[in-house]
Amino acid sequence: MTKLSSRCNLRCDYCYVYELRDSGWRKRPRIMPEPVREKLVSRIAEHARQHGLDRIRVLLHGGEPLLAGPRVITDFTTAVRRAVLGTGTEVDFALQTNGVLLTEAFLDLLLELDVTVGVSLDGYAEAHDRHRLGPGAGKGSHARVSAALALLGSARYRPLFGGLLSTIDPANDPVRTFDALAVHRPPAADFLLPHGTWDHPPTGGGEGGDGARYGAWLCAVHDRWRATGRPMRVRLFESIEGLSLHGGGSSSEVLGTVPTAAVAIETDGTVAWTESLNAVAEGAAGTGGTIFSHSFDALLDLDDAPEDGVGSLCRTCRECPLVRVCGGGLRAHRFGRGRGFANPSVYCKDISTLIKHAAPWTDQ
Repeated sequence: MTKLSSRCNLRCDYCYVYELRDSGWRKRPRIMPEPVREKLVSRIAEHARQHGLDRIRVLLHGGEPLLAGPRVITDFTTAVRRAVLGTGTEVDFALQTNGVLLTEAFLDLLLELDVTVGVSLDGYAEAHDRHRLGPGAGKGSHARVSAALALLGSARYRPLFGGLLSTIDPANDPVRTFDALAVHRPPAADFLLPHGTWDHPPTGGGEGGDGARYGAWLCAVHDRWRATGRPMRVRLFESIEGLSLHGGGSSSEVLGTVPTAAVAIETDGTVAWTESLNAVAEGAAGTGGTIFSHSFDALLDLDDAPEDGVGSLCRTCRECPLVRVCGGGLRAHRFGRGRGFANPSVYCKDISTLIKHAAPWTDQ
């Protein structure tokens, strides 16, 4: 994950970058400077060569990555592809945006650069605008995002459409939320649990709240997805099915099985672990390294790298029959109660409820 911009043009109240425990973004450059970009390009090429990788994926994230501007995005993507030229490595670029700045001009550029686009949309207007507001006392962003999605879904730009991200609020109607996403015909959608811990429980649910409201909400979405013929991929639901039948990995971070090998490169070259750890404490996502001091392999060999696998979970999780599916939940969601990460997820009841409802063994 690469942050070409460290700032955002929205003020989403659940944002894990700006609204949770970590405030490190305040001290970083707004746009990644050219020397940092150049070093990052060399680190990516170095890693691809050393491991003989056939394909790598670089996610342009933020903040809002479009704030970096056309020139920076063009220079960076072009430089990465040039750096791996001749190694046999293909580069897939994806950009995750809130959609507000996604104009025809930007889409033409991303089409030329072959960068796929994911957009954040929390559903119908009332649901989306409850949380995804402009700066200060700004208005909701739903109308502008919908206009951007109309462009992205048109015949010219549809090949760029990567999917939608939707953060769950159990106060929103789950069926209306699903239908509001499906109307844009995305190839895929992700439903994200807002980040919380045992010390700072999620609003309106989680075990730190009042039961399994998020789980019940997701069950309703799952039923709508099935009833409408699965009009788009939903990675969370597909991962439950795949893990239930075959075990192995998952494409949904909600289940906590995303490898900790994924890192985020900040605009100053600092390297962070998965950014959900911003929910834990100031600096909890930090590796202690930068792209100037460490190669990617050296970072992953650090003693304090997050542990993976069932063996790293607390006893309650290790002994749970659902652990092969849920993986213990997202690491950040296990934190608190004076035991560090040695807890079940704060969303344990929610995840369990969904797995029992959606796993193939429940089919009639």
